[in-house]
Order: sequence, then C-alpha cells, then structure tokens
Amino acid sequence: MLNNPAGVAADDPILQLPKVSLHDHLDGGLRPATMIELADAIGHELPATEPEALGKWFSDSANSGDLVRYLETFSHTVALMQNREGLVRVAREWVLDQVADGVFYAEARWAPEQHLEGGLELDEVVDAVQEGLEAGVAEASAAGKYIRVGQLITAMRQADNSLAIAELAIRHREKGADSGVVGFDIAGPENGFPPSAHLSAFNALHQAFVPVTIHAGEAAGRDSIHEAVTICHAQRIGHGARIVEDMDIVDGQGQLGRLAAWVLDQQIPLELCPSSNLQTDIGGTIADHPITGLKDLGFAVTINPDNRLMSGTSVSREMRLLVDEAGWTQTDLEWATVNAVTAAFLPLDVRERMLDEILIPGFARVTV
Repeated sequence: MLNNPAGVAADDPILQLPKVSLHDHLDGGLRPATMIELADAIGHELPATEPEALGKWFSDSANSGDLVRYLETFSHTVALMQNREGLVRVAREWVLDQVADGVFYAEARWAPEQHLEGGLELDEVVDAVQEGLEAGVAEASAAGKYIRVGQLITAMRQADNSLAIAELAIRHREKGADSGVVGFDIAGPENGFPPSAHLSAFNALHQAFVPVTIHAGEAAGRDSIHEAVTICHAQRIGHGARIVEDMDIVDGQGQLGRLAAWVLDQQIPLELCPSSNLQTDIGGTIADHPITGLKDLGFAVTINPDNRLMSGTSVSREMRLLVDEAGWTQTDLEWATVNAVTAAFLPLDVRERMLDEILIPGFARVTV
C-alpha cells in the first residue's frame, strides 16, 4: 500500500517529478502505524499508541532543540528492527514510500551493528534488509512502478568496529549486484569522532573499489569535510552544509577557500537535507539554508529527506519548500536531480540510462 508523502498535497505536481534520494536513513523512515504493530508484537513501549499522536511525538521531539530528546526517537525505531520480521517489513515499506514520493532510485542508509540485539549476525541483518527491499521493488513493479534501490552500509563513528563493518560491506559488494550493497558511510556524532579515526576502514574500502560517502559538515565544521575528502577517499559528502565556513560570499560575490574551491571544482556531491538541517541549527529558515547559495555558485547539491519520520518530510516536500520559500524553479530542481543521478553509486551505463529514459523525459512531462 502506498502512503501519500508527508507534507505534500495529493494533487501537487511536484509528486509527479522523477526523484533520487541519496541520503535517506532506513531507521529514520518508519511508518507510525507499523511501529505500533511491531512494538505490540515484541512488547516495546512507545510514547503514543495512535499513529497520528506517535507521528506528532516524533516531529515534536525532532524540533525540540533538545539533543537528548532527538536521539531518543531513534531508540524507538531501532528497537523495532532487531529481528528478521521487523527488518524485512521496514525495508519493504521504505521502498513503497519512496515510490509514492516519485523516487526512482534510492539508497537505504543504515547501520547493521545496531540491529544485533535479537540474536541475528551482521550478514543475516544485511540479508533481511535486502529481502525487504526486493519485496518492495517487486510490489512496486506489479503495480506498474519502477524503482531501483541499494543498501548503503553504515558504521557508527563513536564505536570501534568500523573496519568490521567495512569488511561486511566489501563482502556483500563482492557478491555482485544482487547483494544490493552499493556503498559505505559513517554516521553518528561528528564532534570528537573525526573521519580519520576510521582510516583503516576507508583504506580497505578504497582498495576494494567500494564507493564511500561520509557524514561531515553537519555538526562539525569545515575540518570534517577536509578529512573526508582529502584523507578518507569520500566520493560524496553527507550533508556538507558547513562548507560555507570556508568561503566569504556576499550577494554572490567573494572568495572561496581552498577546500570550498576544491569541492566546487571537482563537483563533489553534497547530500543536503534542508528540513533536517534546520533541526540541527544549520540555517534558520528554508530561505536562508545554504543549499540555495551553494546551488547558485555551481556546487553539486542534491535534495534529500535524511529522516522522513523525524522531519515529517519527503523529497517532494523538500522540493516544494525550496520552490515556495527559496525561489527555486523547476529547472533548479531538475539540475539538482541530475546531480543526484550522476552521484549515485551505480555503474555509469545505468546512470546514463536513468538520465535519458527517466529523468529528462519525466521533467519534460510536468509543470510545477
């Protein structure tokens, strides 16, 4: 069953635009109704027992400005993803929610090490998520909808087992395209846990030709982006909004620092998540979020939801906000989506077909 994406009217033409979601956490996108059923099955106590009230609790917690309360939201979602049944269902519904959002390619970003409390092993949780993703794709196909998805295996940067998680990603990646694993990430608290602390993991991934994105430039500043790009072989930056700390721009004029100039000149993709970034004190409004200024300067910006449940959002909603509050045009949305396809952890020929057969004709059919 397809649910209407959060924050967008059912007749909004933006829903019809073809989209890509590169920064989309699996444990940040559960349906409230599903959470209630899964919690009842395992005896987990949730803050609310009705879907609407539970969704509001997540939104209020994420917008509270209280980091402890924000992190508590994930303690509930992760708790419901500790057995095969929960993982399969969450992954399947995650795919269907992408389809309802108009997404034709998405990467499910999640940390297998956080899902072992039910007795499953690392490889088993990866297989369970893959089973759910494939079930969602099959269900979408049966309904005449196309979507392709991949797993983005994530290590928690505050833990001390990133090499084991990197080896997990390599192991599944080497199984071939059917494994579903397309790349690697590190997530968790940025301050005090720099990317370079996980250099052995990144070196192993680099040598095994596994693509890497790194959460950087969200909570921590320009130094975290510098390490991700120059030391840890990152092909993309998760968030990266604080790259603006390395530039002095006023009314489109000014000077870029060496890091910002490198990110711009090399077109290193930035996985920006406007609504989520506002919740973590990056910009006060959508209108003054760095994404618009970075777009205007030519950075390879992409539009992402981050955590659909916590931010009450979708790619369609993020696009609508950028149009209504930051003056984006349909051409701007198309350019950012082209950036996302180009940055996808997929073979070149697949990305080229997506551009030619899905994205360009899809945008031509719709007027926002």
